[in-house]
Amino acid sequence: MSKISDRATLEKQDSFGVGAPNDAYAQYFTGQSYLKPLTEYGKCAVFLANVTFEPGTRNNWHIHHAASGGGQLLICTAGEGWYQEEGKPAVSLTPGTVVTIPANVKHWHGAKKDSWFSHIAVEVPGEQAATEWCEPVDEKVYAAL
Repeated sequence: MSKISDRATLEKQDSFGVGAPNDAYAQYFTGQSYLKPLTEYGKCAVFLANVTFEPGTRNNWHIHHAASGGGQLLICTAGEGWYQEEGKPAVSLTPGTVVTIPANVKHWHGAKKDSWFSHIAVEVPGEQAATEWCEPVDEKVYAAL
């Protein structure tokens, strides 16, 4: 079972580390998340960061726009979470799961309500790439997962 109920257990299982509170993006999250960059933004062709979510934490719906290329990859490293594309059912995430998110697809991801969760987020390079942050995930919809 990969559910993790406390931070100490998560830190033992996630070899990339929790990182600092994700204050710069807090307005786009429900709950507390943490960010640990693994490459330096703007100094590497691909930006990677370990993102950690406390139980019940998730990001808002969002879209990684790009004229070509672009999108995002999620590599799940610890705990259990959810990923959902607009109009599709939510998908359970566990360590080892890799999610390929095409550019221009509205989606969200985050922890299950009873588990910490970490994933490496990879920004796929693209032309005219930009992230559009949208509305929070509906609380009733999330609670029903």
